[in-house]
Amino acid sequence: MSDAITAPLRPVRARPPLWHHLYFWVLVGIAVGILIGLFAPELGANMKWMADLFIKTVKVVIAPTIFATVAVGIASLGNLAKAGGLALRTIIYFHITTVFALGIGLVMINLMAPGASLGLDISTFDASTAESTLSTAGGISGGGITGFMLNLVPHSFMSAFVEGQLIQVLVLAILVACAITMLGPRAQGAVDALDTLAKIMFGIIKIIMWLAPIGAMGGMAFTIGEYGSQILGSLAQFMFSFYLTCLLFTFGVLGPICWWCGFSIFKYIRYIKDELLIVLGTSSSETVLPRMLVKLEAAGAPRSVVGLTIPTGYSFNLDGTAIYMTMAAIFIAQAFGIDVPISTQIGLLVFMLISSNGAAGVTGAGLVTLAASLAAFDSIIPLAGIALIVGIDRFMSEARALTNLTGNGIGTLVVARWTGQLDRQRLNEVLNNPTLVDVDQMLSEQLGGVGSSHPVIGEEGDAQGPAPVTAR
Repeated sequence: MSDAITAPLRPVRARPPLWHHLYFWVLVGIAVGILIGLFAPELGANMKWMADLFIKTVKVVIAPTIFATVAVGIASLGNLAKAGGLALRTIIYFHITTVFALGIGLVMINLMAPGASLGLDISTFDASTAESTLSTAGGISGGGITGFMLNLVPHSFMSAFVEGQLIQVLVLAILVACAITMLGPRAQGAVDALDTLAKIMFGIIKIIMWLAPIGAMGGMAFTIGEYGSQILGSLAQFMFSFYLTCLLFTFGVLGPICWWCGFSIFKYIRYIKDELLIVLGTSSSETVLPRMLVKLEAAGAPRSVVGLTIPTGYSFNLDGTAIYMTMAAIFIAQAFGIDVPISTQIGLLVFMLISSNGAAGVTGAGLVTLAASLAAFDSIIPLAGIALIVGIDRFMSEARALTNLTGNGIGTLVVARWTGQLDRQRLNEVLNNPTLVDVDQMLSEQLGGVGSSHPVIGEEGDAQGPAPVTAR
């Protein structure tokens, strides 16, 4: 039986005033931040701590949330064969879309060539602004594939949580879920405990989310105040090329995928608009992870799929980051007048396909992972060229995070459809009328123990159907 939320959707009794919605205050925060950045840039440049505090607070609960939701999601499938099949399909889908993202980025940067007019000389170029990034990248670039494989396993069980390495948390969650599944009914207490832990984390997130407008205001004020003067000339052209490529990927690749799954990407984007606005203001897709888990489950995807696919996407499906890495690498080469052969560009693409995995666990993931990748091609593309784009990275990170979030949600629905578990009627109802789903109310109900939706492991290890949860 599918473990999706199965209760009938009921429309809200009365539409709450606009100012009762989180997205309204996030928009207000973004608008105020832009005004501060434009008219008081020195003040805006000192407001980054607001966004950092909000993101840091959210990251405290991200690792335990991923651990609990993945473990419960896999355990709910009832046997390891189903879990393995679901994980394999998730990884296959995410890597296919990442290849498309890398490829589109490569094609667009070669066609638009925004760095060709810069004509920089590497012998006189000042790379001092990128010293910290290059230093961080140097620590993670030497291991190659072997280093990536070794980094999958934490030094200890708790170190993955302490260091915030999401890909390591994911590995631990899979191991725990497999052990729970093999124990059968005896492990029901562990499943209940993990499900309760997830609900507690959701409750904390629900509280923290009301700080999102302040975080968005601080983030936008800092971005405009600190870097507003640096988006001129070819850098502005590079930014335009990147944003255009992200849109092309979203509507040219993900759009047809949504159509194949039977829904409109435009309606899907409307459905997650609150989360997109929060990400726009904070430049971090991690801030809305629990909300996405609840929204996608309410839209007809089963908990087992949502609980595995969304957290996995945060490590293996960074489409926006993939586009950024390929475009930035070739942009740097163009800026120094370096002609990179197609064969080398393809080799760079393959290398970045591997190095982008797990990037969510790295602070400043896009820029640092780019630097780590270029270190392997430094004989062709000068690594010092990273300094050229440090100043605009904050602007780029917003598009990266938005593209990553959009792709992860769509990927969850695609995997649910692929496994035959997507409730398409419910999905269409929710997308046609997003007010049917009140995320804050659902988080409150879960926190209060109303409508627990984790399945019970039966005597034969099969998952029983969940208790219904009503999306109001």
